Amino acid sequence: MISTNQFKNGNHIEVDGTVFKVMEFQHVKPGKGGAFVRTKLRRAQDGAVIDRTFRAGEKFRAVRTEARKMQFLYADGTDAHFMDAESYEQLAIPEASLADKLRWTKPNDEVDVLFIDEKPADLQLPSSVELDVAETEPGLRGDTASGGGNKPATLETGATIQVPLFVNVGDRVKVQTETGQYMSRA
Repeated sequence: MISTNQFKNGNHIEVDGTVFKVMEFQHVKPGKGGAFVRTKLRRAQDGAVIDRTFRAGEKFRAVRTEARKMQFLYADGTDAHFMDAESYEQLAIPEASLADKLRWTKPNDEVDVLFIDEKPADLQLPSSVELDVAETEPGLRGDTASGGGNKPATLETGATIQVPLFVNVGDRVKVQTETGQYMSRA
């Protein structure tokens, strides 16, 4: 069992039979009444984020999580296929639950697959990834009043992001995986 006093960002807990990941939490001690914990939780099965308030000291079932290194093979439209690098065992995870994470993952990339209670559930990506720009319009100097500006670029994984005007096709860019924002050229 895990108490609200033991919450950490990234913990997985079970609330009313559903597994959630603690995104952020805040202990609140009002002047009048009992203390409580305000949380932002992400549902493990579909990624929906909800706000929930619990009484201080409330207990939940701690969910056992484990990250295993696996190789991303391919996505076929319904499932994303992965292979364990050690046992060569393959598994499939519904693509809809990983759609956001797969935007930053190329076939044959090593990824951490998160197992919740022995079932594959999610991908753990690094905070940033380096990808090649597959398609973008040439940036023309003077298009904006200040000389800066952004333009859309399609990356090798198919994701579209906003990049500065000086980025060209074939450049390698660093992208923050959480927000999908351009960070720098690699």
